[in-house]
Amino acid sequence: MSYLKRVRERNPLVHNITNLVVANFTANGLLTLGASPFMAYAHEEVEDVARIADAVMFNIGTLDENVVQSILLAGRSANANGVPVVFDPVGAGATPYRTETAQTVMKQVKVDVLRGNMAEIANTAGERWDIKGVDAGEGSGDALEIARRAALKLGCIVAATGKEDIVTDGTAVALIGNGHPLLAKVTGAGCLLSSVVAAFLAVGGESKLDAVTEALAFYGIAAENAFERTAGQGPGSFQIEFINQLASVSPETVNERKIVRPWKQST
Repeated sequence: MSYLKRVRERNPLVHNITNLVVANFTANGLLTLGASPFMAYAHEEVEDVARIADAVMFNIGTLDENVVQSILLAGRSANANGVPVVFDPVGAGATPYRTETAQTVMKQVKVDVLRGNMAEIANTAGERWDIKGVDAGEGSGDALEIARRAALKLGCIVAATGKEDIVTDGTAVALIGNGHPLLAKVTGAGCLLSSVVAAFLAVGGESKLDAVTEALAFYGIAAENAFERTAGQGPGSFQIEFINQLASVSPETVNERKIVRPWKQST
C-alpha cells in the first residue's frame, strides 16, 4: 500500500517544533499534503502535544535555549509514548553551539530519522564536512559511507539530501534521484521535507525505511512537476506551484516516476 495514500486517508497529527522562518510554509505544506500540523513550542504544553501526536519533528533553525528545552521535553514525552521522532539539525557544524545542541538532542532523545544535508548529518555524527551557514559545502568524504556510519553510530535512519538523496539505517541503503535544483532557492524546503518525512513515518508501521524513501521520492516528484509548470518564471512561482503539487501528485504517479535504486556493496 502507498504511504502517500495512507497519509491522505489517516490525516496524521504532526507536532512541529520548527524555526520561525519556515513555520507558515511548513504548516501549509503539511495541510496540502493531507497531514495535520500542530505548531507547539511552550514548555507548559509540548509534552502533552507530543504524547497525542502521530509523529514529532524538531528543527533547530532559529536556535536558543528555550527551543532546546522544548525539544528535549517533547522528545522524552514522544519516546515514552511510542511516538516517532524526526530531527532536522539545521546548521550543525556552522557553530559550536549548533553542533553541540544537535549532538545533545541525539544523546537525550531516541530519534527515528535524522534528516538534513550531508554537512549537517556528518557534523551531528562527529564527522567532518564543510558547511556555509546552513548550506552544505562540497566536502571531501564519501557521502554514502558517512551516512551509513552516522546511522550505525546514532542508531537511527539517516536521510541525507543532496544531488542524490541517501536513506540508510546503516545496512540497507536507498538512493533517490528525484528532485529539482530550484528547491535550493526556496527557504524552508528542507525544513518542510523533514515534516513530510514525519507524516510518512507516522503511517509507516514497521517499514520505516520504506516510508522515508517514499517521502523523499514523492517530494522530489512534486518539485519536478512544479518546475515543469513554471519553467522560466522563477523561484517565487515555483514555490507556489510546489505547494500545489504536494496535493496533486498521486500515489500512482509516485509509483511510476520514483527513481530509487538500492545500493549494493562491492565485493
